[in-house]
Formats: sequence, C-alpha cells, structure tokens
Amino acid sequence: MSDSKSIQLHHHHQHPILEHFVSQRAQKYAQQVLQKECQPKFAKKSMARLFEHRYDMDLLPFVKKAPRVNEAEYKYDPPFGFRKFSSKVQTLLKVLPEHDFPEHLKTKSCRRCVVIGSGGILHGLGLGHALNQFDIVIRLNNAPVEGYSEHVGNKTTIRMTYPEGAPLSDLEYYSNDLFVAVLFKRVDFDWLQAVVKNETLPFWIRLFFWKQVAEKIPLQPKHFRILNPVIIKETAFDILHYSEPQSRFWGQDKNIPTIGVIAVVLATHLCDEVSLAGFGYDLNQPKTPLHYFDNLCMAAMKLQTMHNVTTETRLLLKLVKEGVVKDLSGGIHCEF
Repeated sequence: MSDSKSIQLHHHHQHPILEHFVSQRAQKYAQQVLQKECQPKFAKKSMARLFEHRYDMDLLPFVKKAPRVNEAEYKYDPPFGFRKFSSKVQTLLKVLPEHDFPEHLKTKSCRRCVVIGSGGILHGLGLGHALNQFDIVIRLNNAPVEGYSEHVGNKTTIRMTYPEGAPLSDLEYYSNDLFVAVLFKRVDFDWLQAVVKNETLPFWIRLFFWKQVAEKIPLQPKHFRILNPVIIKETAFDILHYSEPQSRFWGQDKNIPTIGVIAVVLATHLCDEVSLAGFGYDLNQPKTPLHYFDNLCMAAMKLQTMHNVTTETRLLLKLVKEGVVKDLSGGIHCEF
C-alpha cells in the first residue's frame, strides 16, 4: 500500500520513528479493548446514566413498521422524523423484506461495535487488523476500504449514508452486511426505492441531489435498512441540545448532526460496547489531512456551515472521558 497518494498524505509533520511508536501503541490499545470481557448493555446504561431521561434505552435502530401518525416518528420533518411521509415510508417498507438486525448478528450475547470515521488520523496507525475483529464495523458515507485496508480494515457490517454520500464504486459493497439509509429530504425516499428495486431514477429527481448519486448498489433488498429518524432527533435535540428547526430552510440552522455523531448514537442503541476510530478534528492544525483518503486539509472544515463541529467534539470528548466509548485512534482524547 505505497501508492503515491498515501505517501503524500502521510503525517508529513511526524517523524517516522515516532509514527512507528504511535502506531504500535494504538494497535496494542485496540487489542486490550478487544481482549477484555465484553459487558452486556454497557453503552446503553452509560448513556442513560449520562443523559437520564433524554436517552431512550428502548429506541429501535431501524424503521420496522410504518408508525402510527401520532407517534414520535411523525412529529418532525426529515431528517428528524417522517412527518407528511407516512405513505412513502409504507411503500419503502413493502419493498424491504427485512427490517431488523440480521439473525447472525442478533444471536451474539454481547456485541462490540466500532464506528470508523474518515479522519486523516487513521493514516499510518495500521489498525486494520484490530478493526476487523469487532463484531460490528460501521462505516460512513463513501469512506473507502479498497486500497486502505491496512489502516481501516476491510470488514463492513454497516455502511451508513444518505444518497449523496453512498459510494459510487461497486467494490465498496462487497463485504457489506447492511446498507443503512439516512433520509434527509423528499427525493431520498425515491432514490432508496429505485436502488432497492434496481430501477432507473427519473431524470427530474436527479436534479434535486447536490452531487452525483449512486445509480445502482450491488446488494439484495434484504440488505437495506432505514435509520429510525428518532435517533437523529435524539442526537440533535436531546443530546447535543440543538434548537428545534424553526424555518423550512433548516440547512441554515446548523442543527443537523454529522453522520459520524449520528452513527455513534446509533451504535450505543445497537451494541453493548462502542469504540471509535478516525474521529476528531484538530482545527488548530489547518494543514493536516482532513480525511484518510483524499487531499482535503483541516482548513476545509472551517468553511462548512452545515454542522456544528465544536459542539459535536465536546460531546465526543465527554463520551470518551466518561468511558462510554473508547477512542482507538486518539483523535478525540488519547488513552494510549
């Protein structure tokens, strides 16, 4: 894995010997986390203790049946709920044969999850082998496995994304157990339906996406799930304390959590123990690589207006320091 891209991206501000030392410590720490005895319901109980009545231990991760119109799912517009979309949700659930966690993953008495962020910090840590040993590996958007598996592993239990974030390359779906769709807007429902049924997306619908979306996803219908929007609501309003959207143009409100933080909260509902890798933005180092797979620098993060990175970082720091989640790459708070 010494293609020019990775060399160019390598922590150019770090000394090779130091880098080797850091990667050894990170790998050792990850193995320690994996070797301890897994504690059932640890993540849920810790979250409930930390956030009390603001965290619902019984929240279902995926949409299972079309909710009744008076339920929480219908209180808000997407992405926080499915208000005005009950018929679209029903149509989608009819084309999805399975709505639960797959049997082979449900049978484990204690599940360990790792949520893999896209952070440049993953470069050179060589955590791939350790990450593959987790029961559930959650990857976000189009973060690639192909060509980077030494550092990010190649096992994918869940690929969690919205239409614009879905990988365009077929290779990224081969090790996938589940494709978890996050629905933000009206056309996202249409896109998911087209992809599951393997139909062509009408041209006029394509105009509503802000970038090219995957036309085909090489997975059977049984591999698709819809993220329960109440998890996004819980993340945004109950945990991050964002104000509820006032206007229809909520994009300006900075009240949409990133997929990364939503995935962390999802993981606490899905797994007994949760670890993170590739999380943490150091905005004080504008020249360090933002992602492990492209040439964007940290400075790019300052330009975006959609997400409130500072608030999210504070939350993740709290979760790591309180021991609710473990940070395997040390970008939020280094324990190794």
